[in-house]
Amino acid sequence: MESNRQVSVEPTPFQGEAYSTLPRDGAALNGHRPPVMDAERFHDASERILGSISKVIDGKADAAKLALTVLLAQGHLLLEDVPGVGKTLLAKTLARTVDCTVSRIQFTPDLLPSDVTGVSIYNQSSRQFEFRPGAVFANIVIGDEINRASAKTQSALLECMEEHQVTVDGHSYQLGLPFMVVATQNPIEMEGTYPLPEAQRDRFMARISMGYPDKEAEIEMLETHQAASPLVKVTPVVTAADVAAMIASVQQVYVSTAIKEYTVAIGRATRDSARLRLGASPRSLLQLLRAAKATAALDGRDFVLPDDVVDVAESVLAHRIILDRKAASSGDTPQSILRGILAALPVAQEPPGAWRRDRHTA
Repeated sequence: MESNRQVSVEPTPFQGEAYSTLPRDGAALNGHRPPVMDAERFHDASERILGSISKVIDGKADAAKLALTVLLAQGHLLLEDVPGVGKTLLAKTLARTVDCTVSRIQFTPDLLPSDVTGVSIYNQSSRQFEFRPGAVFANIVIGDEINRASAKTQSALLECMEEHQVTVDGHSYQLGLPFMVVATQNPIEMEGTYPLPEAQRDRFMARISMGYPDKEAEIEMLETHQAASPLVKVTPVVTAADVAAMIASVQQVYVSTAIKEYTVAIGRATRDSARLRLGASPRSLLQLLRAAKATAALDGRDFVLPDDVVDVAESVLAHRIILDRKAASSGDTPQSILRGILAALPVAQEPPGAWRRDRHTA
């Protein structure tokens, strides 16, 4: 019987090389720590990326900014919505704006873990096993319809997403920087799907529901996209080294003690809520803070405000929390409960400038 597994991998610099290009902390690029990008260059680079995405995805500026935020915060993105609203198109467009390696995995029920991570093959001439990398060895990995693969295959991504490495036959191979998994799934059609386990959902920094475009954006799409796919005109506007430098800049964004306490308070409020069966994990709070730092950097600041945390809280936390039966039957949603928590939670009142003045007194 012929297999219908589909794994398309563009040529990557990882193939045929030793897989130890990065230390375990993922802080360096090809053995060197990436330089911090200055504010003006950071702004120009981010505007070029967002501008390229906006030419393809009409009327979804917020989704484009959140996707870039996740990339710069070294997270992974889950695009969850009905078919035909541009989930895969957004993932492809983001990948093409960066001059780096890209792979796409079409998840199907017969996809094997080795198709994702790679496999060791015995070389008869050298009488040694040689590692052949899988599709995950790329800077940006697009996982299309991720919930159509079996739980065993989905679990192959857990180590990659959390530790940025792959372990095969007792040997660990480091992944490159940047590294981002952009996965799509359709929540409507349940036939032939395997729901993502909570451990894997928790590894996605943010979830985006694209939604339908407004009337003007949809008319614009019909006028500009009917002749050919707009993807053919997308060219890289930044390099992988530029993205690594932007990531290094985000890591330098200052977070005051008050912001950290506010972030922890949000997480504890979800755990104490009587309407939630599962609250936010410690990992989700760490990713919430990283996303807030990237948001601040994209807004031209080198320090985080409470508004930065609030702006990304729903996208970062909503897919991780689980309602109890009573809340679910009453029509509540994770988003509505999070909005209620954020509205009721007091924010520490600080005098103007205190958010960054703390940095100089620390």
